[in-house]
Amino acid sequence: MATDHSAPKGRLYIVSAPSGAGKTSLVKGVTDALQGVETSVSYTTRPRREGEVDGVNYHFVDQAAFEEMMARGDFLEHATVFGCSYGTSRAQVLERLEQGVDVILEIDWQGAVQIRRAMGDCVSVFILPPSRQILAQRLNDRGLDSPEVIERRLREAAHEISHYRDYDYLIVNDAFTEALESLAAIFVANRLSTSYQSLRLSSLIHDLLE
Repeated sequence: MATDHSAPKGRLYIVSAPSGAGKTSLVKGVTDALQGVETSVSYTTRPRREGEVDGVNYHFVDQAAFEEMMARGDFLEHATVFGCSYGTSRAQVLERLEQGVDVILEIDWQGAVQIRRAMGDCVSVFILPPSRQILAQRLNDRGLDSPEVIERRLREAAHEISHYRDYDYLIVNDAFTEALESLAAIFVANRLSTSYQSLRLSSLIHDLLE
């Protein structure tokens, strides 16, 4: 099939979920399954967990460095979650979008509000757990937090979920494979939109109309 050599710009995607809903696993599944989709690596001041790699999971920085980046306007969005700061690099995201890459931001509702204001044209997805009981079990099974922190995360989950109406799509992560297929379908559908395809297939459309 004839395609135009100048590919359309990438699309920005927001994926939000309460802690333990499986957002990170679903996002990794999509980036593994689809070409031209990447996850933006956020900056954070939270301590590095066992097995995490700087520059892969997060860019780990101290609070002073984070605040310097904020002052320079380096972040598209930033938020404080559970006492730690998180931010998305403006330069990195815009560069990849210009190169035609779809970029996923794994951010909370606070960051999503900022991105919608700053970027406008983005697609947002909210991941729901199948029940509060299963969410609590998943948080316990991770073995990352104390019972007190888990209880706090469950309280925060209700507040996070209360913003679900602000998102374009809702997915319940009950059966992982089905949830992954649903998330991937959103990317595929957006790439088949007339606005996207008319750019990608401009040569073909031109030839067919002659």
